Amino acid sequence: MTDTLLDIATALVEGAIKAGASDCDVVAVNGVSSSLEARNGKLESTERSEGISVGLRVFVGQSPNMSQAMVTASRFTEQDKKDLVERVVAMAKIAPQDPFAGLASPDQLATDFPDLNICDDAFPSTQELLDTAIAVEAAGLGVKGVEQSGGGSASARRNEIVLVASNGFSGQYARTGYSVSTSMVAGQGTNMARDYDYSSAVHLADLQDAATIGKSAGNRTVARLNPQKVESQKCPVVFDWRVAGSLISHLSSAVNGSSISRGTSFLKDLMGEGVFANGINIVDDARMLKGLASKPFDGEGIATQARHVIKDGKLASWMLDCRSARQLGLQSTGHASRGTSSPPSPSASNLYLQAGSQSRDELIGDIKQGLLVTELIGMGVNGITGDYSRGASGFWIENGEIAYPVSEITIASNLRDMFASLVPANDLHFHGATNAPSCRIEEMTLAGK
Repeated sequence: MTDTLLDIATALVEGAIKAGASDCDVVAVNGVSSSLEARNGKLESTERSEGISVGLRVFVGQSPNMSQAMVTASRFTEQDKKDLVERVVAMAKIAPQDPFAGLASPDQLATDFPDLNICDDAFPSTQELLDTAIAVEAAGLGVKGVEQSGGGSASARRNEIVLVASNGFSGQYARTGYSVSTSMVAGQGTNMARDYDYSSAVHLADLQDAATIGKSAGNRTVARLNPQKVESQKCPVVFDWRVAGSLISHLSSAVNGSSISRGTSFLKDLMGEGVFANGINIVDDARMLKGLASKPFDGEGIATQARHVIKDGKLASWMLDCRSARQLGLQSTGHASRGTSSPPSPSASNLYLQAGSQSRDELIGDIKQGLLVTELIGMGVNGITGDYSRGASGFWIENGEIAYPVSEITIASNLRDMFASLVPANDLHFHGATNAPSCRIEEMTLAGK
């Protein structure tokens, strides 16, 4: 971590206080990223970005009569910094008052900064990224039945993050991320299918092999050829692990402090109540080693931790930043997330549904007629009522076995009912920031032909 980033943040905090701010904080990011895409074995596009970005947030007045403003900057001469603090303080003085605004109190601040193993020294060259993108595409094209590719891509990024605040907090960490992906097309004319696969990791060595990803994408694509339509009906639905995380994302939105404080969540009155079946646990762990969203402190300097959102089926915690916590008369849960261009807001980190005891095949085994969902389309979820309706495709289940691909289906229910009957399989994969094993929902309404 360079001293320059910390020096910039510290100088801006000191300058803002001298310019008339009651309190202030600065998040500074020094980032470099490189990504490229290959198609038909040749480089198609490449992008690289690097530089420092800083977000300065200031408060004027005293709670509950406090107002705030925020500005973003990428130039840091002495005159630039002077102009920046004067401008943002002037903005804050005319901004509307917010009775819930303010920094975290000193006793809330993180004091330990564990090594979460979220930064790798490796940074592939452009040629190495290109070789990976070509390899993942070639592996997909090598699968029998694949006609063409949608391209192969590879990327690498490194960010250094500093947070400094007038309440005495000063912290910093670095994180890296790498990815490889490809999509394939099979069939011709009106009988065409497309699918994909990808891998993301904090450490380059943990990234799945490009050949494995490409072959998986090709096999998934070919398996979707010649889809059939099914009759409208009610039946069990199994969400493949690649899409089951979306169910947990809907839960994340429903327990977000901003939604709870506004009263716009279908779970707003259910703290401590059973939402899932007994034995179901959903955990948000910002201190997971090598976690794709791990961090030692949140966007307001509060220590992160592993926290049950659902414990033994019962709703156990909201996700709160300082502002939403004050609105609810509670304490922040360390879920504040922010960039350099926006103030903090609550957000999950490494959120996952703990694995069950059955395999996916066992979840399917007693289904006489049902649906295995492998792709979801659209975002038809009402966060206030929990009503759920989304386009889907996947595979039809008959007598406990996968029978044939299906498409052009809409699945519908209510998230309360879906959560209550959800049964997780044992195939949990940590392939993103929000993860779940394959999940069975006992009954949903299918709209087909």
